[in-house]
Amino acid sequence: MSELSAVQTATPTPSKAARAAKIVLKTVVTFAWFVGSLFIAAGRLDWVRGWIWASFFVVGIAAIGLIVRRRNPGVLEARSKWRRQDTKRFDKIFLAVYLPLVLIHPAIAGLDACRYRWTSMPFALVYPGVLLLYGALALIVWALVVNPFAEASVRIQSDREQTAITSGPYQFVRHPMYVGMIVMYVANSLILGSVWALGLSAVLAAMVIWRTAQEDRTLRDELTGYQNYAARTRYCLLPGVW
Repeated sequence: MSELSAVQTATPTPSKAARAAKIVLKTVVTFAWFVGSLFIAAGRLDWVRGWIWASFFVVGIAAIGLIVRRRNPGVLEARSKWRRQDTKRFDKIFLAVYLPLVLIHPAIAGLDACRYRWTSMPFALVYPGVLLLYGALALIVWALVVNPFAEASVRIQSDREQTAITSGPYQFVRHPMYVGMIVMYVANSLILGSVWALGLSAVLAAMVIWRTAQEDRTLRDELTGYQNYAARTRYCLLPGVW
């Protein structure tokens, strides 16, 4: 037995329960960051729109976790790693810029709509915002349930025998989860009532559209069967447009 084999044999593999606990911990920490940064930036705890968003957002994301854990549990563990050794270079650059912007999005809303009141939106926009949020989350969970290869970074998953997914929302557009993400950012801004956050949502949407184009090109060039799938499902994000 080689030294490497001996080390691999001696190194314990985390149990399924331990991996699940790690995913839950990361989720809780993420929730705490989003909600905490929102209210710290707002400078007060009696912000009604803040609590409306926090309640619907946390419940919605928790529901996604429960549904996906029941229907497609492997994808949760696959998505727990934001970047891998063979993540495409363009996506490493994308993630380095995109993730910090996502993390500060609630804080921007808190500073704008509550603490300093630089801008404002009518409270009535909360209602379409909630509808859009849950529509976006429904699309995201649908994609996660049917796609075992929905990792958090772009790479060709030859180690997992990746294939083109053609069922569920992938019948209509080639990147449905990105559609859900774009709509979710807009919905969050409407609920919180922040024009500055809506502006940041536009930046995030533009970045996601760029990533979609890069990822689609990668899949066309490197994933067997994707060219045929793309010929049948013509649009990346919006039917009739692109």
